[in-house]
Amino acid sequence: MSQAERPPLKVGLLGVGAVSQLVYLPILSERVDVDLMAVADTDRPKAETLAERFEVPRVLTDEEILSDDDVEAVMICTPTYLHEASAVSALEGGKHVLVEQPVALSSDGVRRVLDAASAAGRHVAVGMNHRFRPDVGALSSFVHGGGLGDIYAVRTSSLTRRTPSARPTWRQRPEESGGGALMDLGVQIVDLSLWLLGYPKITRVSAVLQQGDDEVEEAASLFATSDSGVAFSVEVSWSLFAKQDRHYARVMGTEGSGLLPPLEVHKQLGGRPINVTPRQPRPRGGENRFTNSYRRLLDQFLRTVADETDQPPPTEQIMLMDVIAAAYRSAGEGREISLE
Repeated sequence: MSQAERPPLKVGLLGVGAVSQLVYLPILSERVDVDLMAVADTDRPKAETLAERFEVPRVLTDEEILSDDDVEAVMICTPTYLHEASAVSALEGGKHVLVEQPVALSSDGVRRVLDAASAAGRHVAVGMNHRFRPDVGALSSFVHGGGLGDIYAVRTSSLTRRTPSARPTWRQRPEESGGGALMDLGVQIVDLSLWLLGYPKITRVSAVLQQGDDEVEEAASLFATSDSGVAFSVEVSWSLFAKQDRHYARVMGTEGSGLLPPLEVHKQLGGRPINVTPRQPRPRGGENRFTNSYRRLLDQFLRTVADETDQPPPTEQIMLMDVIAAAYRSAGEGREISLE
């Protein structure tokens, strides 16, 4: 059945925070193959305002969307401590799920979500939008195509400027957030580091956390080693003193290296480094990398649900949360943690 012949997928959206306002609501509301049936948020006035703006017919509670038999798929953009329970409930109710990262606050939680998806015969995807950026895809192609030789190091960082907050939110409460900057920024940037190399097995992890004024860390430095000897260095912070945020990734190999953003690829040709950076497509309609990557992510999820493409379950998220847990343990115990 072609896209034009299929009835629109009936979708419910949990959470109308920043990511929903920037990408989920604008993109889903314009798609002809999606019927955005309802939104939910603990801030009902905000949800009602956004529902009116994007012409969403109903504002419900999370529970009402999860129990609605007419809803076929759920997008989960709530605080992280709600991800696992909402995903499992949706899957057990026969709904497909796209959940923002992290899938759960522990590797056991990820397993419970994946088990629920398998038992229900439904698709589950995670909002790792960086995988759908053209520059990241191009760098991945060089890595997996052998263009950079044998990879020996990956260095990444996600540093956001310090901004004053009027009052603590769930992100500053460890029982709800699962951690500070490492959980909030590190989950995605560690996923990027590992995904670029096809998720190699990590054997050793060490980390140092920088405590701020709140109960959770405001910065973290993580070092991990794969079973093949690749060194991964990750730095995250909520308190960068600089003109602007800094997001960075570099892959180093025996025959070349790649950097982003912006994408730069240099490799050894004729005994000297040559710039071989491919030309990058411009996002349509003036979109930036962030919104365009989410458009691609949502498109893949919807095509997977429609059985137009086959996407395996995100089992690598189990390893990801094992690495994050090992980092917190390392920082707490002041020693390197073995995952072998």
